[in-house]
Amino acid sequence: MIVKMKFLSISGPRIDIDRVCEKYLSKYEMQLENAVTELKTTDNLLPFVEVNPYKDALAKAEQFAALLPEGMPHVDQNMSKDEMLAFIRELNHDYLDLQEKKELLNKKEDEAKEKFKVLEPFTPLNLDLHKTMRYKYMKIRFGRIGLDHYKKLEKYLFDDLQAVFLEGTRNENYVYGCYFVSNADTSKVDSAFNSLHFERITIPPEYIGTPKDACGSMQKSIDDARKEKDEIDRQIEELMSSRAAKLLGARKRLEELSNNFDVRKMAARTDVGDNKEDYYILCGWMGEADVAALLEESKDDDRVFIVVEEDREKFFGDPPTKLKNPKFFKPFELFIQMYGLPAHDELDPTMFVALTYTFIFGAMFGDVGQGFCLFALGGLIYLKKKMNLAGIVSIAGIFSMIFGVMFGSVFGFEDVIPAIWLRPVEAMTNLPFIGQLNTVFIIAIAFGMALNILVMIFQIANAAKAHDTENLWFSTNGVAGLVFYGFLVLTVVLYMTGHKVPGNILMVIFLGIPVLLFVFKEPLTNLVEHNHKKMEESKAMFLVQGFFELFETLLSYFSNTLSYVRIGAFAVSHAAIMEVVLMLSGAESGTPNLFGVIFGNAVVCALEGLIVGIQVLRLEYYEMFSRFYKGSGREFKPFNKQTK
Repeated sequence: MIVKMKFLSISGPRIDIDRVCEKYLSKYEMQLENAVTELKTTDNLLPFVEVNPYKDALAKAEQFAALLPEGMPHVDQNMSKDEMLAFIRELNHDYLDLQEKKELLNKKEDEAKEKFKVLEPFTPLNLDLHKTMRYKYMKIRFGRIGLDHYKKLEKYLFDDLQAVFLEGTRNENYVYGCYFVSNADTSKVDSAFNSLHFERITIPPEYIGTPKDACGSMQKSIDDARKEKDEIDRQIEELMSSRAAKLLGARKRLEELSNNFDVRKMAARTDVGDNKEDYYILCGWMGEADVAALLEESKDDDRVFIVVEEDREKFFGDPPTKLKNPKFFKPFELFIQMYGLPAHDELDPTMFVALTYTFIFGAMFGDVGQGFCLFALGGLIYLKKKMNLAGIVSIAGIFSMIFGVMFGSVFGFEDVIPAIWLRPVEAMTNLPFIGQLNTVFIIAIAFGMALNILVMIFQIANAAKAHDTENLWFSTNGVAGLVFYGFLVLTVVLYMTGHKVPGNILMVIFLGIPVLLFVFKEPLTNLVEHNHKKMEESKAMFLVQGFFELFETLLSYFSNTLSYVRIGAFAVSHAAIMEVVLMLSGAESGTPNLFGVIFGNAVVCALEGLIVGIQVLRLEYYEMFSRFYKGSGREFKPFNKQTK
């Protein structure tokens, strides 16, 4: 159901706003509206421009709380505001010290990695880097050369060049190594290597031992840095864990203080000069019960002034929508939110959706075993994660089990329990004019007719609440539509059951008059509302347009009713699919393959359950909601949402 909302204004001395938020507003859900914008007729209103002093401390508290391990429910909220802020500052100081050490280690590790990356390709070279880099009569050059040019280099080395090349490692593109050359031939050899695209790699002279020894030393430096970083991480975790209770308490309290302070964003203050005390003004929407409780609680507080303004929506727009339903129906609010929340003058369809969705789902997916799987799996996820969709699946599974008992189906086996009602594949009925037809198809269409009549009644109720004359009396889903469609349904039912159908006079009255109301609904509405509006188009064009709209209406009645056949179709197809699964798994021959039965049931349960869920939602949205529900409401967004 929709919670009835009240618009209220709260005012008091400007310096008292924090106390009011803390003592009163923190206990109730209230959607604040911008007071400066809403109270346009009030003079000398200014916005608050104060900076939230708790914002940075709260951000730090949330950052530190995220570092805590799971499973720390104890919360210590005994600190004052000043103690909390000092606690967060001290904790941040210790944390930053550790983080600074970690950053230095990161830099040290990155430098070692970079050096290791440079020297690693030369690890096969068995030479002392410290000595070779300091030869007096010989030069050494480290680098890499492309594989294609390396073959030419080998030829030059053997034929012309006075140099020695030592190969290190190679990959698919390059050969890494170094060459030795005498001081006298350095210029010539360097030029030759450059012409072969030899890329020089600078090796720092401080290395001791072979490249392999140097790489080992650098790897040790990397490993040591990582160990020290792990130790710092452990110290950070220990730092946070040792203060977990106070940290969690501070985070919770700072969040409350920050939210309360942010109320100023929507508040206004009065500018009354230097000699008088400034006042704050807050305004917004609150549930009727909360308003009564707030007024009762604050009645003896002479520093708080609360004014409840009746019929506020007539002047400042419709109130927001807050849904309040029993726990069993609450998960189905998800479907309402997906389509659009009801306006304040609409019916809340949550309970209707919950009952019809689960009932139709069960009829289309009737199986005791698979229904139990949906019930158990959805229930576990809902209890653990509080996912509304999982709750819907769990409740739908209950109805699947109920219809499974009525159909006599357990994991597709129809010889385990007897069918209390019927077997969808086998049940047939003879109808006049049509002949033999599956019983579940007939029941599905009859059920759809009943639902169409019910949603038309909902539309009439919504139109009455909204004082919408046209949709109440003359629309295809109003009183005229209910009479027309209801008479057609009655006629079809009487004919199919072998009873006498209504006579021609009754048909003219109950079908002809509604048709005229459909066609002339606009001028009739203007007549009833005494609205002397001139017809914009010509009379001929009006009649042509009315004819096509009437044809579309009749077609929609037929297609809408026929759409419910899918309920019976899926009930039959489920039984047929499970027959195929059991046949492929060898169950019909008496030697079932257990793995095949389990796998087949799992696939059918997942895929068909998903398809049926979507099809039922389609029926809800397109066949039912389209007749009575607009979903034009706006969501109630309190600044201090209460968790229950």
